Amino acid sequence: QVQLVESGGGSVQPGGSLRLSCAASGYSDNRYCLAWFRQIPGKEREGLASIDNYGSARHADSVKGRFTISQDNAKNTLYLQMDSLKPEDTAMYYCAARLGLGVCPILSYVYNYWGQGTQVTVSS
Repeated sequence: QVQLVESGGGSVQPGGSLRLSCAASGYSDNRYCLAWFRQIPGKEREGLASIDNYGSARHADSVKGRFTISQDNAKNTLYLQMDSLKPEDTAMYYCAARLGLGVCPILSYVYNYWGQGTQVTVSS
């Protein structure tokens, strides 16, 4: 059973940075997609970035240049480095996984394993 546990959320001032982590366990498939999403209550889940087992990354235009997805295969951990944070980045952030997939779109319906989420609040 795949398990994803996010951490690293919190409160930060506008212009600040946070790094989210997602500890992944319970799978041995060497082909996978990992991704980050966020959701504001009452709104649809928004895709932010994805990365495959080869380290090939994609970023949504809305966060390109500010957010960076990465992974540490030795630690089975996914990261999202978030810089130049804005109040509109306030949301619950989720990591997600899909096994056995060679292409990693940043679309929520593609992913079937989800973490519990970590809250990010950007406010002065």
